[in-house]
Amino acid sequence: MTHPPSCVYVTHLVAPKHGSTEAECEDAVVVLPHRSHDHMLREALTAGVCDGATESALAKDWARLLSRAAAEHALERPDLLSGGVAFEEFASSAVDQWEPWLAQYTKERVADGRPLKWYEHTKLAEGAFATLLAVRVDPDPGPRPDTDESAPAWRWRAAALGDSCLFHLRDDRLVLAFPVEAAEEFGMNPDLFGSRNHDAELLTRRTRFTEGRCRPGDRLLLTTDALAAWFLSAPDQVAAVRQLLEFSGPDDLGGFMDWLNGLRKSQQLRNDDVAVVRIDFEGR
Repeated sequence: MTHPPSCVYVTHLVAPKHGSTEAECEDAVVVLPHRSHDHMLREALTAGVCDGATESALAKDWARLLSRAAAEHALERPDLLSGGVAFEEFASSAVDQWEPWLAQYTKERVADGRPLKWYEHTKLAEGAFATLLAVRVDPDPGPRPDTDESAPAWRWRAAALGDSCLFHLRDDRLVLAFPVEAAEEFGMNPDLFGSRNHDAELLTRRTRFTEGRCRPGDRLLLTTDALAAWFLSAPDQVAAVRQLLEFSGPDDLGGFMDWLNGLRKSQQLRNDDVAVVRIDFEGR
């Protein structure tokens, strides 16, 4: 049977907390392959979403490095987000990138006449920390989802360490929340991926893995904790989804930030950095 064509559109927005600059934002997103938000994707795509832990030194830099490493490795290895040895190898590789990066950073600080202070060395010795959400989406040539034999399908896999979340939506209604399922589950001490944690087996054990399948009309939203908590606590989640869908591309960043600040002012949203990736599945 010949199935009708299907494609994916993907975009992402990252916004700092109120009172902070873009350069200070500790949330990071990398989506691969690099395409404009209005490009029809028919091949595999990956995303890495990280929320740097403010309490640690250079958290934003580690979040950026980790999100890129996750997206790159997931694109290279389709089995990465199933866990096991593949994920352990990724974890080791990501941590191994930190010391060379830090050495270059330290060298640049000296060249700029701003060598690290003694207290910065102390903090850096503890390492940097971030949550991690990694997702891979692939065209699925297998049986059609549910009972619609004519609909094309896509398969997704996800790995999460900490409280950055994936939401699978169908008809603008929540099908799955991962790894946090309810707003009251958000806490002050989520699991974190440390830049100096060389115990890849431990990191893998603490990471949760899941997968699912999407059909045309479905959406995946990947968000860091503040926006995820707002969504899960919304009294009307369909209305909350529709608010989010007002922002569909990079040109909407200004309006997105205004919307976030309105939610913060009304105390519906905690004042924190926000990142969201939106993946729309299209077809007929």
